[in-house]
Amino acid sequence: MPPQTDARTRAAIALTRFGLGARAGEIDTVAADPRGWLADQIRPGAGAPNPEGEFENSTARVQAFLDYQRDSQGARQARRETPPAQGAAMTPAAMPMEDASPQAQAAFDARRESRRELTQDTAQEFLARTALGATTQTGFAERWALFWANAFTVSATKFQSAIFMGQYEREAIRPYVFGRFEDLAVAAETHPAMLLYLDQAQSIGPNSRAGERRQAGLNENLAREIMELHTVGADGGYSQADVTEFARALTGWSIPTNRDAAQMTRASAGGEPGENGFLFRPIVHEPGARTVLGKSYAEGGAEQGEAILRDLANRPETARRLARNIARHFVADDPPEAVVDRLEAAWTTSRGDLAMVAKALVEAPEAWDPAPAKIKTPYEFIVSSHRALGTRPQRPQPLQQALIQMGQPAFSAPSPEGWPDTAADWAGPDALVKRLNWAKTVGDTARAPDPNAVAADALGPRLSERTRLAVARAESRPEALTLFLMSPEFQRR
Repeated sequence: MPPQTDARTRAAIALTRFGLGARAGEIDTVAADPRGWLADQIRPGAGAPNPEGEFENSTARVQAFLDYQRDSQGARQARRETPPAQGAAMTPAAMPMEDASPQAQAAFDARRESRRELTQDTAQEFLARTALGATTQTGFAERWALFWANAFTVSATKFQSAIFMGQYEREAIRPYVFGRFEDLAVAAETHPAMLLYLDQAQSIGPNSRAGERRQAGLNENLAREIMELHTVGADGGYSQADVTEFARALTGWSIPTNRDAAQMTRASAGGEPGENGFLFRPIVHEPGARTVLGKSYAEGGAEQGEAILRDLANRPETARRLARNIARHFVADDPPEAVVDRLEAAWTTSRGDLAMVAKALVEAPEAWDPAPAKIKTPYEFIVSSHRALGTRPQRPQPLQQALIQMGQPAFSAPSPEGWPDTAADWAGPDALVKRLNWAKTVGDTARAPDPNAVAADALGPRLSERTRLAVARAESRPEALTLFLMSPEFQRR
């Protein structure tokens, strides 16, 4: 293979496998130094870029959530105080009712408007995130951020966490993806989105001051998922007793409520305010020293759970497990052991410096195999299509509907495990039909003047002769674009 052709092939790999797809002219630009193009995006201390837009921070979002809860309580109270019409069934679904009192109707309208604003803002956040992917010049940094957001999954399948999704990625994930893993872990686990998604805000130490006064229970969800999914893994050597001890240490990690005083101090029973809407609540914290994975931790407040979390983040089992997950995402469903070893070594020697791990990935020869081994997820398919066509999504509803149809609804991973990452999960017959339907819609509406040029710009040397001829011989421009979007080269990375 001639040197120049080889350089363009490596540029196509850099843009597609490490990034989110090539835009017009990018392959030729990146071909000058594909590895350098990737390395320049690894910015320790700077993190990955955030989507553009004027969005609330988590502190403001918590207040909006509390306003919604207050409005909901007011609507329930007004409904209880409104006598039903003769023979009418008084149910929440029946509200508003024609004979509702002005007070009940106003309360219902306030609750509905609060919920609409919260969900609308989340939809705009997702639109902005997709637009960033479609237009960014730092596709590797964006894919790296998306990988870590999925590794620390929070899902919009639960309303309470859904309304914090944009804030979660902007505040707890993106700023830390090229820093130390332990700092990323602390930021993610203490964010309101995670605390609400995994019910940590409901966890009360049975022997805490609050627990002694009422029936209260320990919720182990966050502790279990940190150990099983975020750090050492299910085979990391921990026991149920370790999970319970960790859950006890995490009690008190919460967010403000409408009952909290406006001014809180570190010594207050109400709580200790922290960053991004986090609140440590001493009154529900389980007292006592803890022992997790054979290590003892002195009695303390929020720092007790954080100390355990940081130790879990730095364990060798965590390094090995996440090195494999990175290799699986970027290289192959069944990654070569050599690349896993490289990533693990970089992790271990740098003590979890994710910038060093990212550099090890870029430098791994196994990651540059020309044969594409990964199937794009629906989100990646849509983003890379926009990049190839030089467009960006304009409205959230069509974007969300397309992702729902293809099985990857916006911000809505089906479980704390996150979105799956192998061909078996995304390349079934029904899934491909859904992709074809979307590709046809794009082909019918796109204004790309020359499908042949689009295919050549997006795929470069990866464009096979078979696909080139199919696009060139298509009977219409929509058909040509559809054939390009559904080609094996474009579907794979």
